[in-house]
Amino acid sequence: MVLHAARLLDIEAGRIVSPGEVLVRGERIAEAGSSVTHPQGAQLIDLGDSTLMPGLIDAHVHLFLHPGAEDLQTVEESIPQRTITAVLAARDDLMAGFTAERDMGTEGAGSADSAVRNAIDEGFVAGPRLRVSGNAIDILGGHEDAIHYNPAQHILSNATYANSVEELVQVIRQQVKEGADFIKIYETGPDSLRDGKWFTPFQYTETQLSAAVQEAARMGKRVAVHATGEPGALYAVRAGVESVDHADQLSDETMRVMREKQIPAVPTFTISEYFADHAASPAQSQREHQMLDIHAQEFRKQLAAGVPMAVGSDVGPFPHGTQAREFVLMVKYGMTPLATLQADLINGARLLGWDRQVGALKPGHFADVIAVSGDPLQDISALEKVSFVMKDGIIYRK
Repeated sequence: MVLHAARLLDIEAGRIVSPGEVLVRGERIAEAGSSVTHPQGAQLIDLGDSTLMPGLIDAHVHLFLHPGAEDLQTVEESIPQRTITAVLAARDDLMAGFTAERDMGTEGAGSADSAVRNAIDEGFVAGPRLRVSGNAIDILGGHEDAIHYNPAQHILSNATYANSVEELVQVIRQQVKEGADFIKIYETGPDSLRDGKWFTPFQYTETQLSAAVQEAARMGKRVAVHATGEPGALYAVRAGVESVDHADQLSDETMRVMREKQIPAVPTFTISEYFADHAASPAQSQREHQMLDIHAQEFRKQLAAGVPMAVGSDVGPFPHGTQAREFVLMVKYGMTPLATLQADLINGARLLGWDRQVGALKPGHFADVIAVSGDPLQDISALEKVSFVMKDGIIYRK
């Protein structure tokens, strides 16, 4: 099969090729460029005035969540029901052009994400290729614990408890046994502003995180952390985590270590914007917008300090399939369209462990190809208008 369009994004060279063509054989790309071989009998798909580019990557999703009261849905909905929700969410993300994702915790659904990943891999359902973490890990009374309920009801935490090095090791072993591709740990707790300054308590010490990273590495796995501020973020990067997700406010030393170790931040602006725009009260909306503004200011500092970025939206609490908004916000807050796309496709592929498989239109890579109207290097919002989706050489949207 040959795909033809007015333009093609060469992400590594950082330029648009015109026209653009991709030769697909089976599940892989055979050729890509301004012109490719047209084998006799090959199907030609002309996508007209559009740009061919690699499938998008979302490095921070929650397939098992949907808009609404997050704490209530995890209590009221059964794991089978939530798994069906996750399958539908995965389809919506794929149709929006996201062909690879990292699911950052099932929020109380255990290792059900492994079943969704496997069903996608085996072709039973449509969805992005997935890296999954199972249930995230948290402390007693931590970020994901059920702390606003009647204690007598014994409402379960949305994450798995681990309160010591020994418990961290045990939980990590159990999660890997149940199919986790990586480990997700909540390193910081509830965020607040105190006299205009960001405050968030850490949940694990650097020693505890180092033990978690070492145990995961023993089995060929890595650790990602939810970390919005200090000192938790510094403990995490010193321990050697694979990413710092949210990263609302980072110290100079944390940014230095992230640049040195090439640990990406995953800003997740879209979820913050959504919460600010859909707050329960004007006062809460004002607070959420203030925190978003602080994060945007800090983001510019992180860029200036050379902190690597990856693109993750935290989709789930806002509708799946709409998370290309994250690209728009990253450009709004200081990145160029090209730098944002390279953060997604190059850094994102590396973060998910697929840097030689996805993220570029190159021979040998999986045939994960999308088409968007317009030129995304000129207008990043083109990513919100995906007109064609192919994954593994199979067309899902045309």
